[in-house]
Amino acid sequence: MTDELTSVDDHLARILEHIRPLPDFQQPLMETLGLAAAEDVTAPISLPSFDNSAMDGYAVRQADVVTATEESPVHLPVVGEIGAGQARILALSPGTAAKIMTGAPVPAGADAVVPYEWTDRGVAKVEITRAPTPGQHIRPAGEDVAAGDLLIESGTILGPRHLGLLASVGRSSVKSRARPRVVILSTGTELREPGNALGHDSIYDGNSYLLAASARRAGAIAYRVGIVPDEPRAFLDSLQDQLVRADVVVTSGGVSQGDFDVVKEALAPLGTVWFGGVAMQPGKPQGFGVVGDDQTPIFTLPGNPVSSYISFEMFVLPALRKMMGMAPTSRPTVSARLTRGVSSPEGRRQFLRGELGADSRGASVAPVGGHGSHLIGDLANSNALIVVPEDTTSLAAGEMVQVLPLDSEF
Repeated sequence: MTDELTSVDDHLARILEHIRPLPDFQQPLMETLGLAAAEDVTAPISLPSFDNSAMDGYAVRQADVVTATEESPVHLPVVGEIGAGQARILALSPGTAAKIMTGAPVPAGADAVVPYEWTDRGVAKVEITRAPTPGQHIRPAGEDVAAGDLLIESGTILGPRHLGLLASVGRSSVKSRARPRVVILSTGTELREPGNALGHDSIYDGNSYLLAASARRAGAIAYRVGIVPDEPRAFLDSLQDQLVRADVVVTSGGVSQGDFDVVKEALAPLGTVWFGGVAMQPGKPQGFGVVGDDQTPIFTLPGNPVSSYISFEMFVLPALRKMMGMAPTSRPTVSARLTRGVSSPEGRRQFLRGELGADSRGASVAPVGGHGSHLIGDLANSNALIVVPEDTTSLAAGEMVQVLPLDSEF
């Protein structure tokens, strides 16, 4: 690791230069939730696809009932009933009515629907006490969507409403990119699985859960691998075993300057992974490169949980979004008013935990906890990161700052 620090922007640019979008293919609708469409989708049919009733009532010719009032009702013979999906009456003769249910097709010859509330709900003959206007209570074909309309643009992140629309026009699948398969490896002889007993010198492995959950939330498939001890051969064996199912590998720990930094010790001889310092706090020690015959991207993140999480947000998340064809790749910032002053080291981009909110003066953000990269309790109580630029060493209360909202979809 060299003493010269790489900027956050340069490190991210280097990563994205090596990341390629995954292939796209037709996927069942429910498998694409949260993914980006990889095609423009036009409507193969109109919505509604036929004129249908907006009310339970009677289909009529408006001219036959135009004089209907409470004092002088109109009486029409009822020639049958039309239910949704049970349309046996295709045309209506003048001077007749047909009982019709909501969503049922309006028969040819009818140009209005009289709601039940304006009638005596007769079966053989109906008394109508109020006249509809022409077309009233009829949903015309194509009112919502016309055949040929552009429904979904390529790159649109598919949410529940998009999937409902696609299903409504008869699409059972849509072209999108695969979800990246992300293998998460935690290194450290001191680590223990949650639920097991701790020794006097051991800690629970929270990082793999933190990173796997972050990958899954990003839309990826996350494989959380068991703890890897601080032994280069054990690390390489575990890595080799996992590459068969990995589009991306993410490790945490073992990339700093210590005697037991197993990830750097194991991977540096390969010559395909860069290790160095990035001008950020927390998260200075970073590594990125490729491993294995398929040149699988690997991110080697620092072991302290806050450093690991912020590194994921800054570098891994944009890579995963590029692989899935999502734009923008990086989380957008918003402006907010700082509630109290903060300090920051010169030459480093500082990411402070914060609570983003709003008051009568607009968006505000309150720093949460201290600077320590081990303070995961403060991280859990935050919903944003306050970004302090490299050339800024202090900010006063009331100043406007850039903030990364952590819980917002984008």
